[in-house]
Amino acid sequence: MTAKLFAWLAHLYTALGLVAAAGIAVLIVHGDAQSFRRAFMLMAVATVIDASDGWLARKARVKDVLPHFDGRALDDLIDFHTYTTLPLLLLWRAGTLPDRLEWLLLLPLLASAYGFSQVNAKTDEGFFLGFPSYWNIIAFYLYVLQPHAWLSATVIVVFALLTFVPTPYLYPTRGGPFARVMVVGGIIWTVLLLLVLVERGGDPTALAIVSLIYPLAYLALSAMVAITSRGVERSAPR
Repeated sequence: MTAKLFAWLAHLYTALGLVAAAGIAVLIVHGDAQSFRRAFMLMAVATVIDASDGWLARKARVKDVLPHFDGRALDDLIDFHTYTTLPLLLLWRAGTLPDRLEWLLLLPLLASAYGFSQVNAKTDEGFFLGFPSYWNIIAFYLYVLQPHAWLSATVIVVFALLTFVPTPYLYPTRGGPFARVMVVGGIIWTVLLLLVLVERGGDPTALAIVSLIYPLAYLALSAMVAITSRGVERSAPR
């Protein structure tokens, strides 16, 4: 009985991400700058839950104790909203793209649906295959930095296309290369983002630019792993 209770509590913890998603949706509908900042804060909360619920689920042995309940399906359901649909809705509601380019937001929506539906989207070695639908992060930087429309459109199209390219991306909370560095860096990065959102600690735009170091490092290290793994595959005897 205690084991089942612990397992259900682990699933309940995951489901809190859905509560965060509901709050995000309400804030986006409000449509003012303060509401958008609070929506991004709740996205950060949802990300923390997503990053930690797997550890809790493994400790609770949810697959063994509650084999009839698919925690991964619940997790994917919530993630699709907090990582994709709601960030894209925020970009649309905030008018980040001009009217003639708003249709481009459908590309990451469809690409993310493809990515979430891939059976091998997450590997046993601790990688995502294809861009892992971090549209909450992209939405944050496009909203805060407000780059030119052509640059925003380019970023959206490029990362949507990268979802279909099965190259490895780091999955720090599952271990693998650079996991410890990325987790520690992620904590520092999250603090910087919160400072930007509450507009503390100096110019928020400057802080946002500084915080870009972390996602750019993530992409660079992921590319390094992809290049290295291809080199190993080519040099392996056949």
